[in-house]
Amino acid sequence: MSLPHTLRASVTPPELELIACQQLVDIVPLIAMEKTAFISGAYGPLRPPHKARIPLWMAVTLKQKKKCHILAPEWLTVEYLQLKLTQETTQAEFTKLPFRFAELSRVMLDVASDDLQNPDKLRSLLQDLREARQAKARAGLENLEHSALGLSNLSAMEINEIRPFFIEAMAILGRLQPGA
Repeated sequence: MSLPHTLRASVTPPELELIACQQLVDIVPLIAMEKTAFISGAYGPLRPPHKARIPLWMAVTLKQKKKCHILAPEWLTVEYLQLKLTQETTQAEFTKLPFRFAELSRVMLDVASDDLQNPDKLRSLLQDLREARQAKARAGLENLEHSALGLSNLSAMEINEIRPFFIEAMAILGRLQPGA
């Protein structure tokens, strides 16, 4: 079934999370498993207590079955997020974060919060970081010019959030621009 044009303008957050689940993460398996082939590639073998690198979707499935512990990426720590929040609130440009940090952190906190250190503080810092970046994006869009736009270091979720407004704003600016 095809969607109406108005619903095809953006990818939904769950769709972005599904895409992000292709990212590789480290786990500590609790079971032994031979190398297994999937459409997206072959992963394994899994040998406890040695770390293994597998896609997040597979890690989530194993975690839900209590067959692994998911290791937090190096950027999903209180110290790292506090540093990025400080940079975000003191610098004019967007701080560099992993492109899919919002989706990955949400999945990790939903599924493997018991594997993370201080998950409540992580949630709070991620929310503060999101709000600071949204405020910065809104301020940047207020000063939008047709000839140039610089919003580097935005994440996939942030781009997706501003896309509908941006497309409409650029169309209006294009119509207002002489000779465009």
